[in-house]
Order: sequence, then structure tokens, then C-alpha cells
Amino acid sequence: MGSAVALFCGLVMTLLVFLMLPEFRDRLAGEFGPLLQAVAWAALLTAASAGAFLGEIRGRPWRRPVQLIMLAALLGIGWRYWPA
Repeated sequence: MGSAVALFCGLVMTLLVFLMLPEFRDRLAGEFGPLLQAVAWAALLTAASAGAFLGEIRGRPWRRPVQLIMLAALLGIGWRYWPA
């Protein structure tokens, strides 16, 4: 969960830098779409890992499905970003 949160925060800060540099908007336009996709993937992974973490700590019966969602998010990220 900590790595997912760190990844998400780093990507959001990068997005904020992109938004705060309007003079470079044309040069960064090609990177904006992939950055938004990465932020979305990181948000999904962060939410799933936080849910899995809380479910595991509290011993909730719903923790296994959330852990499977987290695994699916990790596999999705690996499939999306693994070099071909």
C-alpha cells in the first residue's frame, strides 16, 4: 500500500507541474494523455491496496475479493507498461 500511495502522489505532483506550466502546454501535450492514464491506474491500485490492507488488519471476510482486485490492478499495470 505504501508503494502504491507513493506512486500515486508522485504522478499527481507531476500532473500538477504540467498544469502549472501553461507556457509548455504545446510541448507537453503528447504526454498529458499517458500521464492521466497512469494517474488513473495508480488511483485504482492505491484504492484497492488500501482496502485490502484495512480488510486484512481487521480480519474482514471481504478482504479476499479486494486482494484479488488489487492483484488484477497490478497485473493490469504490468500488462499496460511492460515493454513489448
